[in-house]
Order: sequence, then structure tokens, then C-alpha cells
Amino acid sequence: MKIVLSRIDDRFIHGQVLTRWIKTYSADRIIVVSDTVAADEMRKTLILSVAPSNVKASAVSISKMAKAYFSPRYEDTTALLLFENPADIVALVEAGVPIETVNVGGMRFENNRKQVTKSVSVTEKDIDDFEKLNTLGVKLELRQLPSDSSEDFIRILRNVPKK
Repeated sequence: MKIVLSRIDDRFIHGQVLTRWIKTYSADRIIVVSDTVAADEMRKTLILSVAPSNVKASAVSISKMAKAYFSPRYEDTTALLLFENPADIVALVEAGVPIETVNVGGMRFENNRKQVTKSVSVTEKDIDDFEKLNTLGVKLELRQLPSDSSEDFIRILRNVPKK
């Protein structure tokens, strides 16, 4: 399997992914990698229902994604991976899947989160997981759209004032 893009976006498949990302990073398949989504049939159905008809879409657990990545069955597949949070990417990288770059696109603001940018809010655990990804050699880029300039997300994250 060739991973053409790994993106954190808690909205998963939506307008930007459909109109911009999938056209820039041509892929045979969109894969939502999330244990919580894979276990929730209603949420999974809703998320996958908006996928374009010309691209296969699935929602799988982290362990199933790791198995699929190494399966000869998918060796000619190009995939765009969508994640809800950095913890799921840490688990996938620790399972041996080589993810070189993660596009940090959107993590919604909630009461227990600190706003880092207009579109990204994080918990303390998220910060720890981003640091772990950085330690594992994964490049973290902030970019809303493919046409935007890539910014070093770990640098942005480290410059956010502590509470």
C-alpha cells in the first residue's frame, strides 16, 4: 500500500477532502483509521456516505489498518488516511506502518482543549502525542488546503503559551 496523505481532521470526509485533497493526492481509497469510528456502525455509515462514488472508502480499526498495510492484497493500492487525533497515528506508527508526514488539518475546539490555531485545538494528551510523533521522526505540517503553505506544526505547538 502506498499512503499518499495522512491527515488529522476530526470531520473526516467533508468538502475540503472531497474537492481539494483527494484531487491533489490522487488515491484509490479513503480510509478513516479510528477504533471508535470502526466500532460505531451508525457513525461509520454517516461518515462513509459522503465519500465520492469513484473512490472506495472504509473505516477501520488501527490494528486492521496495520494488517492491511502489510497485506499483499493491497500492495497496489494508493490510500489517503484520515485520523481523528494524534494518538491513533502514534499507535499505527508503533505497529510498524511508516508514516513520514502528517497533515494537521482540523481538531475542533471543546472546553477541555487549548486553541492552537484557528482550526486546531488540543488536549494535553494530544500535545504529548504530537511530541511523540515528532520523536518518532514524523514530520507534522499545518495546512488547511493543499494550496496553502506548509507550516511546521510542532514549532507552532511549542510556541503556544502554557495555561
